[in-house]
Amino acid sequence: MLSMIKKLFISLYQRIKTNNQMKTVGQLLKHDFKTKGLLYLYDNKGNLIYYEYSNGYWFKQEYDSIGNRIYFEDSNGYWDKSEYDTKGNVIYYENSNGIIVDYRPKSSCDGKVVEIEGKKYKLTEV
Repeated sequence: MLSMIKKLFISLYQRIKTNNQMKTVGQLLKHDFKTKGLLYLYDNKGNLIYYEYSNGYWFKQEYDSIGNRIYFEDSNGYWDKSEYDTKGNVIYYENSNGIIVDYRPKSSCDGKVVEIEGKKYKLTEV
């Protein structure tokens, strides 16, 4: 059963189109929301990677190798993504509403001036 769910989940991690109708993972698994409640799926590290309500709302999440959430998406079209430094601090964040926060280290050459054949050039990060 687990390998079947894994194969299904890999191919259906996002909603897919079937007979001109969008089906959720819960619908494709024929999950009985009345008796079993909400649908939760976890990765092998215990991180919640998929969650679905009986009304069809769902969200999915992805994690890096140390358990930081790096991606989130829901059935309403919202998404966000994050990057972390080696200490687990967020250094980059972006979402579907256009918000971007960038604390990534800048290039060590940024702002320096070099002289080539008598002309001065200001270096900038590309």
